[in-house]
Amino acid sequence: MGTRPEDAARYVGVGTTKFDAMVADKRMPKPRKIDGRRVWDRIELDMAFSDLPHQEEKNYFDQVFGN
Repeated sequence: MGTRPEDAARYVGVGTTKFDAMVADKRMPKPRKIDGRRVWDRIELDMAFSDLPHQEEKNYFDQVFGN
């Protein structure tokens, strides 16, 4: 994946502000560092994206904590 958050955000279909928020609340993975550059792992993005709930479906935390 790319070294810019814009690349990772585009990959999952959201803007950079939303992507940053999703990284902050742990719905998306943090980047890895390669020589001071931030790089997102495409497979980690795929896994995080797969864990997002479908429309009208509760996610894991909703099911466990009853939200």
